[in-house]
Amino acid sequence: MVEVNQVDMLARRSVQRRPDWLKIRLPSGSGYTAVKEIVQENRLHTVCEEARCPNTAECWARRTATFMILGDTCTRSCGFCAVKTGRPSGVDRDEARRVAEAVCSMQLKHAVITSVNRDELPDGGAGIFADTILAIKSQAPGCRVEVLIPDFKGDPNALQYIIDAKPDILNHNTETVPRLYRSVRPQGNYQWSLDVLKIAKSQNMTTKTGVMLGLGEREAEVLAVMEDLCRIEVDIFTLGQYLQPTKAHLPVARYVHPDEFYQYKQRGLEMGFRYVESGPLVRSSYHADEQCE
Repeated sequence: MVEVNQVDMLARRSVQRRPDWLKIRLPSGSGYTAVKEIVQENRLHTVCEEARCPNTAECWARRTATFMILGDTCTRSCGFCAVKTGRPSGVDRDEARRVAEAVCSMQLKHAVITSVNRDELPDGGAGIFADTILAIKSQAPGCRVEVLIPDFKGDPNALQYIIDAKPDILNHNTETVPRLYRSVRPQGNYQWSLDVLKIAKSQNMTTKTGVMLGLGEREAEVLAVMEDLCRIEVDIFTLGQYLQPTKAHLPVARYVHPDEFYQYKQRGLEMGFRYVESGPLVRSSYHADEQCE
């Protein structure tokens, strides 16, 4: 008979072993190299690299990338995120121009802009977001701009800076179910996240959000979050598998089978989301250019 502690050890080992459907292709190819060179030449950061996104190889080969503004150091310590935590340096006022130039160099038709949290700034960095949106629209008028923004600690004035800059899509990730916020997003607030999306939608923005599965959430909790999001008329919804970036981060509670992701997609479409991207390797900006066509 296997003792209880042995059962726990085997369970942990089985969770840590990634299933076949989570195999990731290593970065390579001319497209990947070209994007990397453009990012380095413009002294920019991408969430693809900083957050160790599993789709970097695929997206960069297609000459798409998600730019991360406001530095590479976050003021928050989310349990799932690989971006480093600490005290950020000052604000780079020239960053918006360089991002816009990179967008032009890459000949993007759809640019995604995200950031670290900068809770120490009076506007949370919203002004730099707005500058970046406007710079891209000025230098690359044919390019759609999607922003993946923080919650700005529930400050509607900070959010308004971004709305007034008129991005084509406003994305703010809900990340997980309310019960898990204390461990997953300890400095976040579920209601703040809903309010960001609700305010943006009330001003006719196309809104988007996403959650991670595999952190210990229950199906009923995920469906309840989806219902909350539908009530505030979120347009685009993404679901993906949480992958532990380092041993210091939250462990994976379970690997969700692709069939379950498909079922969530069907439920989401039935609930009223305009578009649902759901799969083990899906991330916020995965196939973002296809979601608004």
